[in-house]
This record gives sequence, structure tokens and C-alpha cells, in this order.
Amino acid sequence: MVMESDEGTFTPTGLAFTGSLKARCIMKEIMKHLKPLNITSVFEDGGGTDISYWIHEGIPGASLSNDITKYFWFHHSQGDTMTVQDPVKMNLCAALWTVVSYVIADMEEKVPV
Repeated sequence: MVMESDEGTFTPTGLAFTGSLKARCIMKEIMKHLKPLNITSVFEDGGGTDISYWIHEGIPGASLSNDITKYFWFHHSQGDTMTVQDPVKMNLCAALWTVVSYVIADMEEKVPV
């Protein structure tokens, strides 16, 4: 499985996912672990510039889904620095990736294609 986070660290809403129906069901189960943080959604189209090649070859892929309404206020600008990060939102994004990565790495089998 491939994953990327390339749209900032704003309030996370879940994961965008591309993969088989069986893999999507697994991702939905994994995301239930994030219920205490209210980040449980699994959306369509988990592609992204950095992982699209693998997804196109049939590898399941996920990308962070978050509120990107302010993304272009900072993206590739002088304000695109760590000093403008909201530590709470950044920690929520990190928590999402930590849970998803840990559970996937701990699975007995790979995420199905």
C-alpha cells in the first residue's frame, strides 16, 4: 500500500482511498480506531501526484483528506513554514497517519489489491 500527505496539515476529515472493495472495507475498519478524534471517513480517489503511478499499477493507495480551504494561502509562498502550522491540527494529522500505518504494518497479510 502507498500513502501520501501532500495537502497541508489542516483539520483532518479522513482518508481518500483507492483500492478494491475488500481493501476499502479494511480501511473503514482501521479508521474506526480514530473515532475518539472524530476522523473516521474513507472517501473515494486516494490518488495524488506522488503515489499515482503505483495506484495506476493496481497498488492500493491513500491520501490525507483535510480542510484545504486555506491551503493556497501558504502553498509555495513565503508563509509556507513550520511557524504557521497549527500544532493541534498537525498532531491530529500525525495521529491519523500513526494509527493507519501501525495497523497496516501489524496486519498478518498485505492490504488486498
